[in-house]
Amino acid sequence: MALFVVATPIGNNKDFSLRALEILREADLVVGEETKALRQILKAAGVQAKAMDQLNEHSDKKDIEFLTGECRDKMVALVSDCGTPGFADPGADLVASCRRAGIQVYSAPGASSLMALLSIAGYRLDEFLFAGFLPAKTEEREARLKELQREKRPVLLLETPYRAKKLSEDLGKHFATRQCVLGLNLTQESELVLTGLGREIAAAQVTVENPEPIVLIMP
Repeated sequence: MALFVVATPIGNNKDFSLRALEILREADLVVGEETKALRQILKAAGVQAKAMDQLNEHSDKKDIEFLTGECRDKMVALVSDCGTPGFADPGADLVASCRRAGIQVYSAPGASSLMALLSIAGYRLDEFLFAGFLPAKTEEREARLKELQREKRPVLLLETPYRAKKLSEDLGKHFATRQCVLGLNLTQESELVLTGLGREIAAAQVTVENPEPIVLIMP
């Protein structure tokens, strides 16, 4: 059969594509990062009683081999907790394994926090550096931020909700005089986009609950 890499909404459940809904309904198995989040995704898509499995940072080689075997015999849909899987998440390992095994992999594109922010940032970019998530440990984080200070291209960063405040502080400390666009909870009712110098964003009083941040830092 095949593996279908399916993009899911990053916040607003109306952002499912028609093709994504069709694939999730027809798939023999849906693979996600966490069972709880996967159930919520399927519920939002109106899909019930579906076989599920997990693929996350704790998965090992045997898990990948098992899921690759499932893809050989079944129609498998791969999703992430939100957005497009296979990009900065463990789904890429399954895609690579399927390709090595000669199993067809299809993309069902859709929502992406990266493209969502770039589309509303107001900058026409010919290129940028996607730097992913900053390290959690203080020393490693500081070293990475200092490295990014020297970058001549626009930089795009992601962060987890529980380090959103820390990210704001980092903008004020390391990018005080750089233009930044900070998106929080994109596509949700609580969506908030802050633009300005890093120090201005750091000083802003943000009251968004459980903010999911993504930021563009201009050179």
